Amino acid sequence: MNKLKQVHEILEHKRLDALIVLSDFNRRYLSGFTGTSGALIITPDKNYLVTDFRYIEQATNQATEFEIINRQSGLISEIKQILESKKLTNVGFEGHLISYDTYVELNKGIITLISIRDSIDKIREVKNKEEIQLIKKAAEIVDKTYEYILSIAKVGMSEREIKARLESKMLELGADGPSFDTIVASGYRGALPHGVASDKRIEKGDMITLDFGAYYRGYCSDITRTFAIGEPDPKMKEIYEIVLQSQIKAIEEIKPGMTVQQADALSRDYIESHGYGKEFGHSLGHGIGLDIHEGPLLSKNSEGELKVNNCVTIEPGIYVDGLGGVRIEDDILITENGCDVFTKCTKDLIILE
Repeated sequence: MNKLKQVHEILEHKRLDALIVLSDFNRRYLSGFTGTSGALIITPDKNYLVTDFRYIEQATNQATEFEIINRQSGLISEIKQILESKKLTNVGFEGHLISYDTYVELNKGIITLISIRDSIDKIREVKNKEEIQLIKKAAEIVDKTYEYILSIAKVGMSEREIKARLESKMLELGADGPSFDTIVASGYRGALPHGVASDKRIEKGDMITLDFGAYYRGYCSDITRTFAIGEPDPKMKEIYEIVLQSQIKAIEEIKPGMTVQQADALSRDYIESHGYGKEFGHSLGHGIGLDIHEGPLLSKNSEGELKVNNCVTIEPGIYVDGLGGVRIEDDILITENGCDVFTKCTKDLIILE
């Protein structure tokens, strides 16, 4: 279904005269406008994109379903003038995203603000064909980047050096940039699930976790692989196999209609049965798209169910303080019969010499 048609259904359901969209990702999603400043005003019969002189030509070319307004005052002031001039009083807004100060400024005079919370975020969870192809391309970039890192990683390199080489390779392969701060966690630092790259140097026997992603034309990929340089601790090899099998199990059994709690349990139950339940502290995965963390959240503490064309990560992990950690993550597309895996590079335990 057309994105704007779904927004019009929100307007009708909540009896709104208009909807204001201020967040960058939702603005881009609904309008196609990639500029960094602007707001959407969507009514049942008219769509407006308010921006400034820097972006008028760009907005005209990109947001073809919107009337472009070159603001002459502050953004919020301009929005209020438009709403009041057209007597649009019951106005929806992204209540979970805008600041209190913005809310106070908008919620004056004749305007009554009504939160739509994450309604647009929910629309974004189901990807269309174009979005799926962009995420696939972003996944191809990280696949090739991992293969490259395996060819150059060696004892004595610092985590920061690996990060620099990794991110440079993604750019060389066509990425717009990294989709989040690259994680490189080696040896004992592997016990840090979000151990961003440090000055620590790789030692023989270290297991190394790489968690990284690429932006490609605005869409994200997100992959994690763990490998070793030199023979690792036998306990770490055992942990690796548990994580790998738990991840394979989840990918083989996940399907649409499954609740996010059931999806999370596919890996979690397996890891708990092998004695490491307490060492798997995060959720199984999350949606990816314009943002690196979108819905649905595959978690034992979340609600909802998986739908066809959700793009999500599957990323179980085990983290043992003082020893290290293992996480393996793939990007998948929920299909009518299960899932397609976008990230295809090897998940075998690679031990470099």
